[in-house]
Amino acid sequence: MKTRGILMMLLVLAVAAGLSWVSYYGVGSNGTLSAANIKQGLDLSGGVYIVYEADQADVTPEEMQAAVSLIQGRMDWNGWTEAEVAKEGDHRIRVDIPGVEDAEEAIREIGQTAQLSFVDQEGKVLLTGDMVENATKQVGATSSGGTAEPYIALEFNEEGTELFAEATKANIGKPIYIMMDGEIISAPIVQTSITDGHASITGDFTGESAEELASLIRAGSLPFNLNVIQMKNVGARLGADALSSGILAGVVGMALVLVFMLVVYKLLGLAADIALVIYIGLELTLLSALGITLTLPGIAGIVLSIGMAVDANVVIFERLKEELIMGKTLRLAVKNGFSRAFPAILDGNVTTLIAAAVLFLLGSGTVKGFATTLIMGILISMFTALVVTRLIIQAMMHSGLYNPKYYGMRSK
Repeated sequence: MKTRGILMMLLVLAVAAGLSWVSYYGVGSNGTLSAANIKQGLDLSGGVYIVYEADQADVTPEEMQAAVSLIQGRMDWNGWTEAEVAKEGDHRIRVDIPGVEDAEEAIREIGQTAQLSFVDQEGKVLLTGDMVENATKQVGATSSGGTAEPYIALEFNEEGTELFAEATKANIGKPIYIMMDGEIISAPIVQTSITDGHASITGDFTGESAEELASLIRAGSLPFNLNVIQMKNVGARLGADALSSGILAGVVGMALVLVFMLVVYKLLGLAADIALVIYIGLELTLLSALGITLTLPGIAGIVLSIGMAVDANVVIFERLKEELIMGKTLRLAVKNGFSRAFPAILDGNVTTLIAAAVLFLLGSGTVKGFATTLIMGILISMFTALVVTRLIIQAMMHSGLYNPKYYGMRSK
């Protein structure tokens, strides 16, 4: 039994050391999964953010999504692969571009209106995007006896129907290039003359790629303009200072918590400290693996969830202490302590999760960053407090550390 306890402790310590190593150094030459590879928000890395607003009130969600796709496409074309574009409410779009210093220059690069055109092989414009009434992703068989697959359905207005009929009649067997701002986004081959104003673009599409192309085509015929209502530069130096301050606050807070738990709860505090090290390693590794963007409020969310993890351990240890005062053996006190503490820990964490979920769903930017790390931290902290801490305490008991005095408390 003693050997088993020692092996359990060695295994837990190995996991803690392994997670610490991975979160600091990463895996492989690129440092995959390391904290250094965590994506940083504008408030940490510097850059610009821009908020656009539709100039009309009656804008549909589909039209706003088309505008998001348009701007995201322009981000990619300009090489801003780390940029993030997202809806903000019903009529606004927020653009975050790390590493860019001039917001006005970024606005000029992005532009405000989409230029969609249908062009033949000779470069002649056959019709323009304002003649497309709708473009949607569909799933179904595109040929007799074929299997269901994603494709894009196009619908033209009266003028577009006439011009598209002429274009398809003259280009059977040839491609018609669909171009956005001078870039080819699709080149379907004309199979037959299309005169009813309804066409389909088929190919090796996934559901996601078909929706993306449909959104880009819809963006070429948006019935509204996007106006810049807010823009801001965040200096790289300011971001670096914010990051170093946030890291320092986290390290100091973590160190104080570790010392407090060790002094007050002795071996129980040591168990909680090891569990907290595992918690930090898991959180940093998952942030890197999932590609979550870390913001300064996100660091605050991590520090807050550390406090909640410690709070869960304190609740458990106090329940355990009550069991020992009642004259229970250490083994039974541990079992009952975790059982009695579980409802309180669950209720407290669930209510916080609900609040964090509301922030995530209704918030934006840094508010959403705070909610993301808080939600992740709560889930991990519950696992480490209820599973890892218990495993460590059991390993200590199996190793022969069975005297209640070692745990900072006395039984009657």
